Amino acid sequence: MRRHLFSLAAVTAALALGAGTASAAGAPSWTETATAYTDTLGGGQGLASHADGSLLYRGLADIPLSLRLKGWNHVGDPDIARGHVVDAYQGADTASSKMFAVTTPAGKRYEYVHPLGQGEKVNNSFAAVSPDARWLVSGEWGEQRRLQVFPAPLLNPSTPATGGTLPEAGQITLDRPVRDIQGCDFVTATRLVCASNDATGAHFPEVRPLLQVDLARALDGSPVTGTVTSLFALPQRSVCTGDAYETEGVDYDAGSGTLRVQMIQPGVCAVSTTVYAYRAATG
Repeated sequence: MRRHLFSLAAVTAALALGAGTASAAGAPSWTETATAYTDTLGGGQGLASHADGSLLYRGLADIPLSLRLKGWNHVGDPDIARGHVVDAYQGADTASSKMFAVTTPAGKRYEYVHPLGQGEKVNNSFAAVSPDARWLVSGEWGEQRRLQVFPAPLLNPSTPATGGTLPEAGQITLDRPVRDIQGCDFVTATRLVCASNDATGAHFPEVRPLLQVDLARALDGSPVTGTVTSLFALPQRSVCTGDAYETEGVDYDAGSGTLRVQMIQPGVCAVSTTVYAYRAATG
């Protein structure tokens, strides 16, 4: 069970912490407060915070054998809502569906399968549950102008109580394209933060940016628009050289006001995933 962060190593102690990020006008300014690490295989795909502030990590080693045998070979960035853990699963490139698994506080797991629609990609990068626990946001890989919205499996009374088919409820249409979104989480009912692995600089001047998506209104199952702002470039720091970093999961802990974002390091350091923590600047 390698899920706990270990302390900042002495070799990285000289790396700067606490500097305020350069956020877009009208957006909150996030201040980096801590850096910690988790092993990539056991926790490098995503993270989510429990109500008590403890952290849940997901990595490829966490996929249960029973789900692997069904063809679900990738798990994305999870979320936790009212004690229920929601995981995003995908299968092979030729798969015709994706799956969300919900694990109750009592440990019972239910599987909700979403058949792919016309033009929908197989990728299932993350699960982000709205603050009212009624709606689930997820996304695809590559360049996109949307995020997908589903009724939150099990938590939304419109979904089957013991698993089953999960239809799409609507979409968030973005005002500008985004690329390679690896994780999103709600900060408020109308604002998400999303971690992008886009290193091209084609859509934003920042490389691998943290994005903010402001919704026209809170989700209600019908289509809604979202305004995208790039907040800042996520840190790419490592004792290893190279630019083969990979942005992964993002979590906002509403209880503590802590934002965390993961970045897999390059080269042989890829066995370690850095977790950067932020707090919204005040004053």
